[in-house]
Amino acid sequence: MRRFSFVFLLALVANFSWAQDLSFYLPKGYTYNPAVPTPKQVLGYEVGEWHVTHDQLVTYMKAVAASSDRVKFEETGRSYEKRPQTLLTITSPANLGKLDQIKAERAKLRIPGSSVNIQTMPAVMFMGYSVHGNEPSGANAALVAAYHFAAANEIATELENIVLLLDPAINPDGLNRFASWVNSHKAYIMNGDPAQRELNEAWPRGRTNHYWFDLNRDWLPVQHPESRNRVKVFQSWLPNIHLDFHEMGTNSTFFFQPGVPSRVHPLTPKKNFELTEKIGTYHAKALDQIGSLYYNQENYDDFYYGKGSTYPDVQGSIGILFEQASSRGHLQESANGMLSFPFTIRNQFTANLSSYQAAKEMRVELNQWMKDFYTEIKNETTADVNKAYIFGAKEDDARSFHLADLILQHDIKVFALKEDITVNGKQFKKESSYIVPADQPQYRLIKAMFETRTTFQDSLFYDISAWTYPMAFHLDFMALNSKILNLASVSQVDKNSFAQAPGKVIGQPGAYQYAMEWTDYYAPKAAYQLLKAGFLVRVSNAEFSTAEGKTFGRGTLLIDKGESGMDNQGFFAKLQEIAQGSHVDIHALMTGYTGGANLGSTFMAPLKTPTIALLVDGGVDSGEAGEIWHLLDQRMKMPVTLLPLDAVASSNLARYNVILMADGSYSRLGQAGAAAIKNWVSQGNTLVAKGGALRWLAQNEIGNFTFRTVENEEKGLQKSYADFENATGSKQTFGAIFKANLDTTHPIGYGYTEKEIYTFRNDNFFLEPSANPYANPLVYTANPLASGYLHASNLPGVKESAVIRVAGQGRGRIIGFADNPNFRAFWFGTNKLFMNSIFFGQVIDGGTTR
Repeated sequence: MRRFSFVFLLALVANFSWAQDLSFYLPKGYTYNPAVPTPKQVLGYEVGEWHVTHDQLVTYMKAVAASSDRVKFEETGRSYEKRPQTLLTITSPANLGKLDQIKAERAKLRIPGSSVNIQTMPAVMFMGYSVHGNEPSGANAALVAAYHFAAANEIATELENIVLLLDPAINPDGLNRFASWVNSHKAYIMNGDPAQRELNEAWPRGRTNHYWFDLNRDWLPVQHPESRNRVKVFQSWLPNIHLDFHEMGTNSTFFFQPGVPSRVHPLTPKKNFELTEKIGTYHAKALDQIGSLYYNQENYDDFYYGKGSTYPDVQGSIGILFEQASSRGHLQESANGMLSFPFTIRNQFTANLSSYQAAKEMRVELNQWMKDFYTEIKNETTADVNKAYIFGAKEDDARSFHLADLILQHDIKVFALKEDITVNGKQFKKESSYIVPADQPQYRLIKAMFETRTTFQDSLFYDISAWTYPMAFHLDFMALNSKILNLASVSQVDKNSFAQAPGKVIGQPGAYQYAMEWTDYYAPKAAYQLLKAGFLVRVSNAEFSTAEGKTFGRGTLLIDKGESGMDNQGFFAKLQEIAQGSHVDIHALMTGYTGGANLGSTFMAPLKTPTIALLVDGGVDSGEAGEIWHLLDQRMKMPVTLLPLDAVASSNLARYNVILMADGSYSRLGQAGAAAIKNWVSQGNTLVAKGGALRWLAQNEIGNFTFRTVENEEKGLQKSYADFENATGSKQTFGAIFKANLDTTHPIGYGYTEKEIYTFRNDNFFLEPSANPYANPLVYTANPLASGYLHASNLPGVKESAVIRVAGQGRGRIIGFADNPNFRAFWFGTNKLFMNSIFFGQVIDGGTTR
């Protein structure tokens, strides 16, 4: 009987069109303005019949705006691949004529005591679709939403009291990548087989942006143009409700927030959860009416403020996550029956409508909540003994600049020091230090950026448990009381003109040598340009000083014209160009007779220009590979070859002197690939590997890496089955910050001036230190947890284990990382460890690697 039913179902699938017309999605009882085109009239197909590509999506949004007097279309920015980020503002024609006035009134909600009319103020709802490009039911639901809200005659009067902000594709590049995949593999006669190629997209998949970053983790770090552009929209509008449309596993149903109550960040007020729960009753009613299964207050949390559904919660807004079971393509078998793409779109749009209903009926309550939120903040800042936060780096203004720039994106005031000060023994220089007062409307967001936290109500996290920004940027920082704050002479930073100072050449043409310190963040960027120009570049493996009393540390580069063929003036001009563009200072040295090591010393080692391959595809972690690609391509302006695993064995590896291996599985390299890499390293090249790549190297006897295990298995005769998920999940390290000791005399530590450094880890991969104590340039301290959650059973794995370990293979060097030094592009503090591996692996003494 079961076999007969399944065959009958397949027969139905083959003979029934899964495409639906627009009436399948739209609510009953509405009439529509015929002047507003339907999606089919513009695109040539019904919603859900094909996956909309980004260009088609933009075309339709423009068509809707052109046909309706209640819609404004604007471009808010461009993605890496130069696709437009777009925004539809949908409201009454009268409101469209006074948008700036509405924004100005809403801005007053952040100012306690300001005069605003809550009763008449429109509610604002932001609708953000498909931040993950391969979760496309959101972006395709945006087609229906745009049509309904632009054309439904019955909501004309309602729009006097609400402003809708519709971002149809938060991740343009990822959405287009995914749509191209599924459309190009779609069959006209579908069977829903999960093994179908359409439903199994190729690496790196469409979830991420151009550099393979998860944009739904970038709301707070704002390291990508897509994020900065959408955060600007948020800060200018201060929406009451912020919708975030996602997808989850095919065998799930539909989720809406609130999530798990115990996993809400402590800085989020309880009232936020209550309002989210109240809005949830609207979703439940709407989904009941169409017979869709759903759940809430499970699985998902509201802890990390870098997510689209949580970022609003700390700013008086209500962020709401929707998760729809994904068809992944046009049709797929699931545990709950055949799951069609149109069905997923309808659920998303239904939740969109229920959110609109909540915003309409709760308008006054939501506006009052935002006003109350910021009034309470004023009371909190008055009671807080910490009146401000100061941060800076004595030796590098770039990292300080980038943190200040990050903070400014969130409508937070930042002040620059006008004079050097010393606080509790720490010196903060005016050129590279900033103060962020706590007495600001964004007080809670500021606290979230600067606080350290090691105790938690819950031990499970959907994302990371810590992100303390001064630690991530490797900066000195501390809280200031009112007395110290009032002693500091500062000037407010102008966000619109804030820029990093250009570098310069200090001295004149015709110097004996020129020296560039390695302490600057962008020193590697400059180094590559110097080498590319054909100059002779040497690295100093010892300190030296000039007669004028300036000391240059290890890692300083010595620069000579070499065989570039330039005269003194041309050489000097090129140095100026590189210094300015890389924000570094280059110093003229008039003699080689320096204190400490002389400039002709054997401690001064010539450098080769890095020629780099990054292994990709297969089981490589695309996120970590993308972080490396982004660091080199965007920040350091260095070329890198993205080399697929399947091509390694047949490629001419001799053209590279550095190969990079992100975390992941490398089994697809096979024996031939392993032999090729082992031979390549042995020839004197540098291999940089992290996590799972190190395990693969050890299995193939490339380097001598060993790993530490911990005892965290559950013990006992019987335990409650219901406790299994929490008991095992709590032992995962989801993302925390740890203290480590760095050997600043080791080439991997060049450019760092202090021994203590903070690293980030989000797994339970533990690297044993080498028996050779000179091969462990970075190790965890005995008491390593600095911020975030760590299960007690994992502490033995972390403490005094290796963060970085160096091994030898023939004449080559293998530099192994236990942690990710490039995490989500905002971990500026450890980027240099990675860059040092690329530039200085070639000069590490072989005796320290055995």
